[in-house]
Amino acid sequence: MRFYLVQHAEAKPETEDPERHLTERGREDSKKVAEFLAAHGLAVPRILHSGRTRARETAEILAEALRPPQGLAETDGLGPMDEPSQWVQRLRESQEELMLVGQLPHLSRLASSLLCGDPERQVIAFRMAGVVCLERREDGSWWVRWMVTPDLVA
Repeated sequence: MRFYLVQHAEAKPETEDPERHLTERGREDSKKVAEFLAAHGLAVPRILHSGRTRARETAEILAEALRPPQGLAETDGLGPMDEPSQWVQRLRESQEELMLVGQLPHLSRLASSLLCGDPERQVIAFRMAGVVCLERREDGSWWVRWMVTPDLVA
């Protein structure tokens, strides 16, 4: 099973925009990555996001290009300070491939929990609008299959 973690794209500072909408660069980076993934045949059944404006807007741009058959939805447990254990358990029990769009430090803690069992040990340097593909082996362990960032698809 493959699972995709996406850090939201660049957002406006809270002092400028309390809702933290994406910047123009954030929109462009998201679109660039989304189009790259679509052109390379990435098919993901469903995209879930944290509900934060910056995550939702990033997810909408990805969904426009990837057209997930089960759509796009907000979900719980993806907030910046949420414990990763909830998603670790969900992923252990799931056979569904999906994409999660959220923010740090949650994404980093989730990836670290899956990859090495320690949420405090940073093993992936996430980038805004970047996508990390993790794959679960038959024995239940996880490994990084690939990572795409906006600067790689320029």
